[in-house]
Amino acid sequence: MELISKSAIDTESIAFEYAKTLKTGDLIVLEGDLGAGKTTFVKGLCKYFNLDGITSPTYAYLNVYGDYIYHYDCYRLSCGEEAELLGLTDYFNGENICIIEWAENIKDALPKTYKKVVIEKTGEKERKIIL
Repeated sequence: MELISKSAIDTESIAFEYAKTLKTGDLIVLEGDLGAGKTTFVKGLCKYFNLDGITSPTYAYLNVYGDYIYHYDCYRLSCGEEAELLGLTDYFNGENICIIEWAENIKDALPKTYKKVVIEKTGEKERKIIL
């Protein structure tokens, strides 16, 4: 499904609705260039779960929101082995929901099944979101 977002608020709203389909154990891979709105999408997902204070985990690799939302940023990793050595993969398929930005950097460590969301910049504020 393709949706058009005309603002950050639209992106959060789309993510909020998408969050209704998630369940424990889901792993969501977010694809998009720098500044595409991946973290904004995560903010919308977390709003559905009544969680706030969402920030990009770029320098921490992983932020945990509440007891069950695990938000990864693998931009600085070069392979799945690095993610495994850091213990990041320990939470996959657990009693949580994992959301990964820059998952392509650790693709060899990803489970066989996951959900993918692609966010493409189509204008200064407009985005195409593919669910």
